[in-house]
Amino acid sequence: MSAPAAVVVMGVLNVTPDSFSDGGRWETPGDAIAHARALVAQGAQIIDVGGESTRPGAVPVDPEVERERVLGVIAALTADGIEVSIDTIHAGTARAAVAAGARIINDVSGGTHDPEMLGVAAEASREHGARFVIGHWRGIPDPEHGRSEYRSVVEEVRDALAGLVRAAVAAGVAPEHLILDPGLGFDKTGEQGWELLAGLDAITALGFPVLVGASRKRMIADALAAVPGAVTPAAAPAHERDLATAVVSALAARAGAWGVRVHDVGGSVQALAIERAWSRAGAARPSERSAGLEPAGASDRPSDRAIDASEPSAGRRDRISLTGLEVFAHHGVFDFERERGQRFIVDAEVAVDLRAASGTDELARTVHYGELAEAIVAAVRRDPVDLIETVAERVAAVALGFAGVRSARITVHKPDAPIDAVFTDVSVTVERAAEAAPGTSSTQGAGSAGPARTDGAAR
Repeated sequence: MSAPAAVVVMGVLNVTPDSFSDGGRWETPGDAIAHARALVAQGAQIIDVGGESTRPGAVPVDPEVERERVLGVIAALTADGIEVSIDTIHAGTARAAVAAGARIINDVSGGTHDPEMLGVAAEASREHGARFVIGHWRGIPDPEHGRSEYRSVVEEVRDALAGLVRAAVAAGVAPEHLILDPGLGFDKTGEQGWELLAGLDAITALGFPVLVGASRKRMIADALAAVPGAVTPAAAPAHERDLATAVVSALAARAGAWGVRVHDVGGSVQALAIERAWSRAGAARPSERSAGLEPAGASDRPSDRAIDASEPSAGRRDRISLTGLEVFAHHGVFDFERERGQRFIVDAEVAVDLRAASGTDELARTVHYGELAEAIVAAVRRDPVDLIETVAERVAAVALGFAGVRSARITVHKPDAPIDAVFTDVSVTVERAAEAAPGTSSTQGAGSAGPARTDGAAR
């Protein structure tokens, strides 16, 4: 098991009089800029500047007023070399913020509130390499949760985000510039928020970075309701939900989040440092089973026998195969490959015990191959790289992220590779196992009339 990449910490800077947590504290430009610098000193990599509260029941702000609040602050911070995100649902504010130096547009509506937002995000992506955070909501937040009915909140949010991704890409936003936010607290109860965090793998499986914004929200207060009052005394200088927020940050990192959006940067930076230390130690330590340290009696449990990768069983040979998945992307060593793009064809085979699914006839007990295909396509379309080896590794990581997958064999074909010879195909195959040592990789040319080049030009 490899240690996860460091999680990005996005510091919240509300230049508003009425935000739910810190409204009015940083309302003047001088106070806001000083606070942002303090957040960066504590470890924030990005400052998310907002000029309009999106809390349930908040009074809408005219976009001109919103811009007056944020643009000077953004210009000052970017002049300091600080990466800035603009938290807005208004296209005009997003465009002005990017012109002032912001390089992330964080839209909690995912581009649905303002019909011009996707066009602005596409322009910012194309001209400035700006990223676009697609948040999930069902409209202006309703304090009464009138729109919080879900058959399955994880599945419905995942599917809605996938649809918003398609809309953003169709509008011209580069897939590699997209970030997803499940929208905790936006037309979701506290219980539904925890369900989303517990099912975060369904969101990360879409193949895009995922931002978690749970900081100080009502769902945390609900979870702390049974905690003795002496634990969070009224006189405490820190916000009473900040410690719990830091715990969420660490758990979100473990669940595969790309970033966390928090008010108290220092607490989350510390929690993430502990999580990374724990993960590094786990990555370096051989498993107990491989070292012969399995607890007494554990091997007698049927559930363990069904999932133990070191033990033969009827389900060990089960496979799901997805072949011939065609994706148009812009990978390659040469500039013309990056500019024009070309076809890549992916074959994926995942090892997963299918006995539970066949015994119950329940889709939830197996790998949904439609979702697997969507996740692979999104992974291949992400930021361009030189080598198809890198693409194959990326796809393998996505496949291994699906629950129950023990190993993945991924082949990426590049049938239109710029090879100066007659050939049928060039491909790379990687085999990777969950929580196991890296497998093997191979590069092979197929059906060439002469020797195919396997140097950088072929990739």
